[in-house]
Amino acid sequence: MRRIIAALMGTVSGLVMLFSYHTSTNTVAAPAGDSTSDGGATAGSPDTGSVASGSGSADQGAAATDSAPAASGTYTGDAVQTRYGPVQVQITVENGVMTSADAVQYPDRDRRDQQINGYAVPVLNAAAVDAQSAQIDGVSGATFTSMGYVQSLQSAIDEAFQ
Repeated sequence: MRRIIAALMGTVSGLVMLFSYHTSTNTVAAPAGDSTSDGGATAGSPDTGSVASGSGSADQGAAATDSAPAASGTYTGDAVQTRYGPVQVQITVENGVMTSADAVQYPDRDRRDQQINGYAVPVLNAAAVDAQSAQIDGVSGATFTSMGYVQSLQSAIDEAFQ
């Protein structure tokens, strides 16, 4: 009888922990000063060419808020070489607010690249405008494009808000 009660209590405890586990990282953006963000890169990941690790340092999101407002205009980030090809982002700023972000260059040499980036690029563009910074989540299945996008986006933001 005691074994049954112990097993039942263990099962209930396990279910409570399972249902209380929060899986989404999109609900609240980390503050710009939060140094716990690692950009999603993991040790032992495949060769990334010259791509830096995702969202990188905690100061990246601060570029748009800590300096003087940017002049309205279009700014193009550096072309970042990834394992599958270059990624380059262009942003439009109006009155100090990023109104659009567009990947002007991204891997599309074969059908698989076109399929992956046909989905990933619009998601990354929308995330950049929503976040108003380069601290955005990558798109699953488009890791290299996401990392290159974030790095190029940050260079465009740096240019706009210097």
